[in-house]
Amino acid sequence: MSNLKLVSWNINGIRAILKKDFIENIKKMNPDIFCLQETKAQVEDVKTAAQLLPEYHAYINSSKARKGYSGTAIFSKKKPLSVVYDLGHDDHDQEGRVITAEYQDFFLVNVYTPNSGQGLNRLDYRQTWDEVFLEYLKALEEKKPVILCGDLNVAHQEIDIARAKQNYNKSAGYTQQEIDGFSSYISNGFVDTFRHFYPEEIKYSYWNYMFNARARNVGWRIDYFLVGSGLLDQVKSAAIHNEYEGSDHCPVELVIESTY
Repeated sequence: MSNLKLVSWNINGIRAILKKDFIENIKKMNPDIFCLQETKAQVEDVKTAAQLLPEYHAYINSSKARKGYSGTAIFSKKKPLSVVYDLGHDDHDQEGRVITAEYQDFFLVNVYTPNSGQGLNRLDYRQTWDEVFLEYLKALEEKKPVILCGDLNVAHQEIDIARAKQNYNKSAGYTQQEIDGFSSYISNGFVDTFRHFYPEEIKYSYWNYMFNARARNVGWRIDYFLVGSGLLDQVKSAAIHNEYEGSDHCPVELVIESTY
């Protein structure tokens, strides 16, 4: 067994972040596996980044519904045993939001959860997504433990959002329905690893590009690593790396003991 470092990062566009210090930042963090959300690109565009990081095998899921929208990718130094794209539900498989990589000890699920939208116009869809996605995770868990990472597009508690009262039930990502959706993961045995280590620390992973929010640290914690409770003893650390820029999100990290 050795320590395995995983990183998850909503990059808000692979083409844009490649013009910044993305490659240097990945090399500095040196994860064994890193997961990206919101690549906003087709497979060939993401392969350009993969060519700049030849030590990683790249697995890419792009939106079928709209080009330049959504999208996820997993980069892994070691080839997974298998890789599955999407959830197997037509209603939820058009936007390239999920990749599952199987390793010897666990499944790694990378997700970019749908945003509830302007005026919460997609909140009903989001609630259905949460239910279907949880069913998917529980089915995987019947085979082996699950690590879930990504932009879950919800601040779970007041401590996870700078302006809780102003946003509650008004803004996508902090409605009671979305909070309840996240709570369902927790009640079904998944552990929020950052909160496990830091129950009272205020730290954010996303800041709106407008209003100078990052400089003022008016943010949200919506990027997570969750693990099934059976894996918790192997988790060594969890971190939010807000020193890394290039996106409106920062990378989050998990270190876990594994045979990988």
